[in-house]
Amino acid sequence: MGRPYSLDLRRRICGYVAAGNSCRAAGRVFGVSAATAVRYAADQRARSDVIPRPQGRPVGRFGKLAPHGGFLIEIVQAEPDITLQELAGALADTHGVTVQLSSIHRALERAGFSYKKRTYRSGT
Repeated sequence: MGRPYSLDLRRRICGYVAAGNSCRAAGRVFGVSAATAVRYAADQRARSDVIPRPQGRPVGRFGKLAPHGGFLIEIVQAEPDITLQELAGALADTHGVTVQLSSIHRALERAGFSYKKRTYRSGT
């Protein structure tokens, strides 16, 4: 992921637009896209500043499975061969939460569990 433009450049673009110039002209003058200049001008109007917002996902956020992580871990430790489908059913039955199987898989991977199933074939 790229780095955000400097705060100085952002403020100069907004100042140029506030002086009566178009966003497209600001983009050409400062070497950014017209869409970037439009976004910065809109941010200036809406938030009164153009400080870059944080990039990426917030750390430690796991959606609606966060409060049920302990429940999932308990079930997997008690029955290591349980399938993701069975885990989803248990979550729906006990807590009334319906989620995609991939969400359960990612939550368990973050907790250190793996669901890699290997099929062993004969050596013929």
